[in-house]
Amino acid sequence: MRSGFVNFFGKPNAGKSTLLNFLMEEKLAIVSSKVQTTRHRIKGILTEEDHQIVLSDTPGIIDPKYPLHKRMMEAVRSALEDGDLALLLVDAHSDWSESDRIFTELKLKATAWVLITKTDLVDGVKKQEAIQYFQGKPYASRVLTISTKHPADRKKLLKEILNVLPEGPAYFPADEISDAQTRFFASELIREKIFELTSEEIPYHTTVVVREFQEKTTLVKIVADIVVHRESQKAILIGEKGAMIKRLGTEARQSIESFLQRKVFLELFVKVRPKWRENEVFLDEYGY
Repeated sequence: MRSGFVNFFGKPNAGKSTLLNFLMEEKLAIVSSKVQTTRHRIKGILTEEDHQIVLSDTPGIIDPKYPLHKRMMEAVRSALEDGDLALLLVDAHSDWSESDRIFTELKLKATAWVLITKTDLVDGVKKQEAIQYFQGKPYASRVLTISTKHPADRKKLLKEILNVLPEGPAYFPADEISDAQTRFFASELIREKIFELTSEEIPYHTTVVVREFQEKTTLVKIVADIVVHRESQKAILIGEKGAMIKRLGTEARQSIESFLQRKVFLELFVKVRPKWRENEVFLDEYGY
């Protein structure tokens, strides 16, 4: 069978998480219109009878400003060291020169392709201009395009990927779709709702830690802490008479139930940990 690792790289909002979900036909990575949603390297395992593709989403490449950012970029660097194919993602209507700078600085060991995303949002002229801009760049051997709005694009891209993956044994059991624990996805789905329901600095000053994950006979019990920087942020997340935390809990529970295909009891607590993004002890504790 053919098997191998395919890693995604690009600026924040290049569409990496959307692509992972599209190719997996599962929601493994949270998606938001806000940038810098992804903080961890997330692997999706796509197994069929004759192949296994391990798809790896990485945080958007940024210039780190504090320790959390540095750890996110460490996840990117670890992906540079392995993999059989690197997909360098570019938003079709973004600043291509900025992506060009980032890709030029990457020290990739794997074969690399530029993949131009969100092509449904631009006309044919703009799409062709993007292709021509990246053709011939020394860091990539091919330039491809994709729109996650077009189901046929999934089959075409997977066929292209399989053509370059080596023959070899599967890396993971056939029934696994990720190497991450289920409690990780629960925490991410809660964090996704924070991105959806709050604004300004709140999503970026927040993390979610699942303290309890118990699979009972009739449901899954989850207890999670929402960690913020300041008391004012805690007040916003709780809301007047608890309205925001109630809405957040309800919508997050529904998302987790959809993911697990089981009933969920979700209990949320908001805790203040000043400057947690800059504290190495907290980052270790929170799984970064």
